[in-house]
Amino acid sequence: LRIMGSMFRSEEVALVQLLLPTASAYNCVSQLGELGLVEFRDLNESVSAFQRRFVVEVRRCEELEKTFTFLREEVQRAGLTLTPPEGTLPAPPPRDLLRIQEETDRLAQELRDVRGNQQALRAQLHQLQLHSAVLGQSHAPPMAAVHTEGPTTERTPLLSATPGPHADLKVNFVAGAVEPCKAAALERLLWRACRGFLIASFKETEGQLEDPVTGEPATWMTFVISYWGEQIGQKVRKITDCFHCHVFPYLEQEEARLRTLQQLQQQSQELQEVLGETERFLSQVLGRVQQLLPPGQVQIRKMKAVYLTLNQCSVNTTHKCLIAEVWCATRDLPTVQQALQSGSSEEGVSAVAHRIPCQDMPPTLIRTNRFTSSFQGIVDAYGVGRYREVNPAPYTIITFPFLFAVMFGDVGHGLLMFLFALAMVLTENQPAVKTTQNEIWQTFFGGRYLLLLMGLFSIYTGFIYNECFSRATTIFPSGWSVAAMANQSGWSDEYLSQHPMLTLNPNITGVFLGPYPFGIDPIWSLATNHLSFLNSFKMKMSVILGVTHMAFGVFLSIFNHVHFGQAHRLLLETVPELIFLLGLFGYLVFLIVYKWLYVSAASASSAPSILIHFINMFLFSQNPTNRLLFHGQVVVQYALVVLALATVPILLLGTPLYLLRQHHRRNTQRRPTAGRQDEDSDKLLASPDASTLENSWSPDEEKAGSSGDEEAEFVPSEIFMHQAIHTIEFCLGCISNTASYLRLWALSLAHAQLSEVLWAMVMRIGLGMGREIGVASVVLVPVFAAFAVLTVAILLVMEGLSAFLHALRLHWVEFQNKFYSGTGYKLSPFAFTVDSD
Repeated sequence: LRIMGSMFRSEEVALVQLLLPTASAYNCVSQLGELGLVEFRDLNESVSAFQRRFVVEVRRCEELEKTFTFLREEVQRAGLTLTPPEGTLPAPPPRDLLRIQEETDRLAQELRDVRGNQQALRAQLHQLQLHSAVLGQSHAPPMAAVHTEGPTTERTPLLSATPGPHADLKVNFVAGAVEPCKAAALERLLWRACRGFLIASFKETEGQLEDPVTGEPATWMTFVISYWGEQIGQKVRKITDCFHCHVFPYLEQEEARLRTLQQLQQQSQELQEVLGETERFLSQVLGRVQQLLPPGQVQIRKMKAVYLTLNQCSVNTTHKCLIAEVWCATRDLPTVQQALQSGSSEEGVSAVAHRIPCQDMPPTLIRTNRFTSSFQGIVDAYGVGRYREVNPAPYTIITFPFLFAVMFGDVGHGLLMFLFALAMVLTENQPAVKTTQNEIWQTFFGGRYLLLLMGLFSIYTGFIYNECFSRATTIFPSGWSVAAMANQSGWSDEYLSQHPMLTLNPNITGVFLGPYPFGIDPIWSLATNHLSFLNSFKMKMSVILGVTHMAFGVFLSIFNHVHFGQAHRLLLETVPELIFLLGLFGYLVFLIVYKWLYVSAASASSAPSILIHFINMFLFSQNPTNRLLFHGQVVVQYALVVLALATVPILLLGTPLYLLRQHHRRNTQRRPTAGRQDEDSDKLLASPDASTLENSWSPDEEKAGSSGDEEAEFVPSEIFMHQAIHTIEFCLGCISNTASYLRLWALSLAHAQLSEVLWAMVMRIGLGMGREIGVASVVLVPVFAAFAVLTVAILLVMEGLSAFLHALRLHWVEFQNKFYSGTGYKLSPFAFTVDSD
């Protein structure tokens, strides 16, 4: 019962002062963080963050978080996962901070060293493998460059010796490896820069080599460049350096190259063994990181949160304690006191908590569960309620799905929405469903209970409209009899041939047997005036629902005024508002219901027009052609208009004049003395119920712009201006808001017509394409698939979103502004939260 009570109105919140002994302050705040019941106020707002008492400890925690980030990245780089710690880990004692920092730094340094050795060994192994690939592949010169006849050997010159000044130049070689994407550009630049005074051979490696940085296999291009002349050699070396080529020594003798290749292969084997040992040791270090990191992250985050909270406390050097001020729900005060005693029991001096008065508006605390959280979210999106004012969320649980269903009424569409929401509700405890990162899915999953009720109410209104995918269903026998009409009207064959449309006259005996038991009679789906009938019905239904909804909102404001002790607002605002709303638009609802009950089928042709009566009511006139609904109607209408107009001055001037009179009375009766103020203050601090928050903070003072010294901030012009705006907004809003509820009629009509068009343009065509069983079965498969896709995309998603937004507007603008200010702020308790990563 207490939980439900907190839903109808925010809980009572007290401002509590905590006196925390310096030795046990950390443990006390840690205990409060585990509970998550109090919100700390910053008592050091004027002090810089770098000048607070525990800034050194906070910096140590931040350094540890940086180290933890490095360790987590290394674990993820190795393809390992971190398992969340089991159970709840408390914040570590302050004396353990240095120990944790030393262990973490030592482990991080060890991991850096091992990772650096691994990278160096991989880079060295990669160089050996590239060198082996260069020496292992044969790079024979092109046949066009060989001018000698007969067999050639290693000693055979590539070019024939010609006499001249360069005849004694020696042929040199440059060999190495380059990335395949750079090979073509390298070859082209070498040819242009050296003007053909070289011979280059490029070949792709037979196997892929592992990249030392990324670890991914990659293909390399090996090359051997033969040239003569020192200047050409310098150009070749500069060009290969620009392309970041790996250049290796290349001996002329084949035997020497083979010996070098064998040495390289042996070194590679030895290096791979060392690398394997290094990686095994690295896996051991990462295993220790996996054990240390998850609990360490949680504990350091909690420790940092505790020190940041302690930085918000003021220091009392005389009594060697920290002073904190917290907002806390009154019902949670015993739990908080018990936590403080538990946190300070080891030090021998217990922490003290006592309530103190406050002129500031307390935060709003409304506890929710998985069912009510989505509805409370709708209300909070408009604005968080003021402290202790009526919460619209419990009523929104019923009214929001119902107004949505009025615009979305269809049994089939509502059933699909209900089943979709029911599937999410049944699987809500599965981890795979909770941890899905898709934002659209998270939105639907967060409002699963809202969707469940929206679908359920849509099924209900669909039965009232008698629509299931735009088709009427015959659950009960129809109240209309065509046979009786045919037997008593004497319809001949000639008459039937000349009149394709027939009219059923309810005045003929036996034609109309009585109203349909539930909802709309299915025979209306066959009538040509089906749309006109539903338009009239839904339009009047929208007006009735709208006026009832708005009147209920004005009625809820009574609970606010009674709770805050504002009898003047109850008499000077709420009562005139109800008279104005019900006297005009409540009377309109009465006319609609009275006409439904008074006018029969026999007198339907001469039934009076409600709209004309309502217009004449404001014009103080009477239309002789539009007969009255009841005796004395004109006098009643004139009296209601005069009474409604008489409430406008009361709304405009009543509350400001009363507040102004109260202000003058307090000024004349106020004779404060310093002694009495001190005495009252001492009694207030000594009292266990010293907060009396609702007496210290007054909504009237907030309305008048007064939160502290009322004498200095009481401005009559602001009160009159505020009340004038409120009066104009309410009086004009009654007209515009009533018209706004006609969106229920418009959206319901649009949904029904879209559903009808989709059935006629898709399913009806598909059903009429083939009469044979085989042809019909083949045709209906794609037709039904298209019908299902269009139904979900257009009628469920697009129309559902449209109806949702319109229902949201009706609650925010038309309903909540009658009693809900939404100018408060939430209670944000200090609580330890553990990130999923």
